[in-house]
Amino acid sequence: MPTHRKLKQSAPWVEISASERDWQRADPALLGTMYTQLVLIRVFEEFVLDLASKSLIHGPAHSSIGQEGGAVGSGLALRTTDTVNGSHRGHHQFLAKTLGYVAPEGLDPTVDFSGEVKSLALKTLAEICGLDRGFSHGRGGSMHLQWKEAGAIGTNAIVGGGVPLAAGSAFAHRFANTGDVAVTYFGDGATNIGSTLETLNLAAAWDLPLCFFVENNLYAVSTNVSEVTAEPRLSARGPGFGIPSWKVDGMDPLAVYLAMSEAADLMRSGGGPTFVEVDVYRYFHQNGPFPGSAFRYRTKDEEAEWRARDPIQRTARWLVERGLFSPEELEETTSRAKALLEEVGSVLLEQDPDAKPGVLRIRPDEWPDPGWVDVGVRGDLSEFGDAKLLDRADFTGETQEAKFIDVVAGVMERRMSEDDSIVIMGEDIHRLGGGTNGATKGLKELFPDRVLGTPISENAFSGLAGGIALDGRLKPVVEFMYADFMWVAADQLFNQIAKARHMFGGDDDVPLVLRSKVAMGTGYGSQHSMDPAGVFATSAGWRIVAPSTPFDYVGLMNSALRCNDPVLVLEHVDLYSSEGEAPIDDFDYCLPVGKAAVRREGKDVTIITYLAMTPHVLDAVTETQIDADVIDLRWLDRASIDWETLEASIRKTNNVLIAEQGALGTSYGGWLADEIQRRFFDWLDQPVQRVTGGIASPSISKVLERAAIARSDEVVAALRKMVD
Repeated sequence: MPTHRKLKQSAPWVEISASERDWQRADPALLGTMYTQLVLIRVFEEFVLDLASKSLIHGPAHSSIGQEGGAVGSGLALRTTDTVNGSHRGHHQFLAKTLGYVAPEGLDPTVDFSGEVKSLALKTLAEICGLDRGFSHGRGGSMHLQWKEAGAIGTNAIVGGGVPLAAGSAFAHRFANTGDVAVTYFGDGATNIGSTLETLNLAAAWDLPLCFFVENNLYAVSTNVSEVTAEPRLSARGPGFGIPSWKVDGMDPLAVYLAMSEAADLMRSGGGPTFVEVDVYRYFHQNGPFPGSAFRYRTKDEEAEWRARDPIQRTARWLVERGLFSPEELEETTSRAKALLEEVGSVLLEQDPDAKPGVLRIRPDEWPDPGWVDVGVRGDLSEFGDAKLLDRADFTGETQEAKFIDVVAGVMERRMSEDDSIVIMGEDIHRLGGGTNGATKGLKELFPDRVLGTPISENAFSGLAGGIALDGRLKPVVEFMYADFMWVAADQLFNQIAKARHMFGGDDDVPLVLRSKVAMGTGYGSQHSMDPAGVFATSAGWRIVAPSTPFDYVGLMNSALRCNDPVLVLEHVDLYSSEGEAPIDDFDYCLPVGKAAVRREGKDVTIITYLAMTPHVLDAVTETQIDADVIDLRWLDRASIDWETLEASIRKTNNVLIAEQGALGTSYGGWLADEIQRRFFDWLDQPVQRVTGGIASPSISKVLERAAIARSDEVVAALRKMVD
């Protein structure tokens, strides 16, 4: 017979309740503030639902009515310098944190609301309505609320999407040794999302002061939590990752406050992450002013049972029972909150002149200017105002022949020695003599606290880096071992990092560098070989650089690290072992943003290429003896294309060939050929020609892999066809 020994989890998991004694002994000022926040948030949400019912809110209005106890109770346990982010149902989370910022001394239920509270209500309502007065000038709306100064770093429309970003904020707090903590609010559905589970593991491994705060309201849209998980007590997730966890009745705001206070104290003392689950109930459907029973996925009896436990009524009962306030005084609190919302609503709304009396519309001058639609997709590059901008023709320093891969590590060593805000993270970069290719050689020994080997969890550590970048105190550099892994982290790269600046109003810098290698030709097959440039070029927030020489790598990496936008730095395995001219001592110059390199001058054909295809193109031109301009783009994002250089060449040659290695379906040259033909149609003697890889991704078979990618032979064939 086998021996069975019961194992115990290493992290505690407790359920916490507030006793009558806790309510009797609680600070009156705390309870007064708690009640006032609960009432104001409830009335605010009711006003939003009323506007939604009148079609005055464009898009969803995910009400948090019924769930206020979790946000208010937890928010009151935080400092103004702590940070929070939240979910698509995040009005209450945002308001609870920002009310603590504008009224740090608390709120008295019997006193009129201050001008700061009125301003907060007005700007929040304006943002939800999509108006210029809002925090993000209407771009964020209901699901993307951010006020960084108040510690509200952004609610999020992707389920679980904000969790890794909050980990980045927590990392920045810990690195700065401030004692501040981060809280990420999410719903029951996000506990089953990969980004959340990856971040739970990463936060625990790195002892980050991050609270995973799940509002378990039992339902997704209509699916009950018991239908989608065998363990509906969602705080059970925490101990599985070694994270201390609390379960608490979210309809009891004092119990939530007590649990959050314990969690915050643990995090501030260096105890690592925590997990708090609050059981709450949304009184209305997923979106809009109707109860869930109207859609028949829950009963009226169930709804009535939860409403009988309402957090506002519970708090009011104790305030009256303790003799702190009379029922009439508390009713006046609700009246004042309603008057406040009517007041701020009157700023945004007016009688519709084309409708019957009583029908309102948004005041026309409150809408954003339509011409502002694309402003702030990326920064204005003002950070390069004092940069040392040099291209090879201007460089006067000494050079020598050097291996490409040695320059990759060399320039990073220089930057990290002069800028202690740079942190690098990626899989195995701290071992193996500089990772799998030597790109971080020697850096771990020199900067042990800033070179971080990560778990295999691209969603978590790329999102964490995004949160670090948005925090602004540190500058993250992320390495993905292969470019294909970007698709594992697609939400964080494309939905979060790429969109953050524009979505939150255009002013948020996102200084992040993502390095990755293109490995086609190395036998690593379909899932480790892609060129991601064509897909990344569709994401407006990213800048993309593709160095083909050691000299260019230094200048382009320096520019990427200086840039306040996220920058993808592409590297090719074929180039790592190549040698070329590189600086000996001067590793401090930047290549100008948006400047291509003319590698060869000619008069018959313009060949446009990038990365490791550049030497193949030069070989093909030598073989064919065709007199060609060879332009190495270097900057690949749409905003950084060097149209001036391209135009000068095309006007001279009247023929264009775009040459790249990657597969046809994800081709970079497709959009570029279209744009060239639109811009320079009158100067072209024939359609823009293209060399790409095949339809299929590269296979592992050496023969099939070579057949799937493009090199010099394919360029030779295309050039001869063009000339013929």
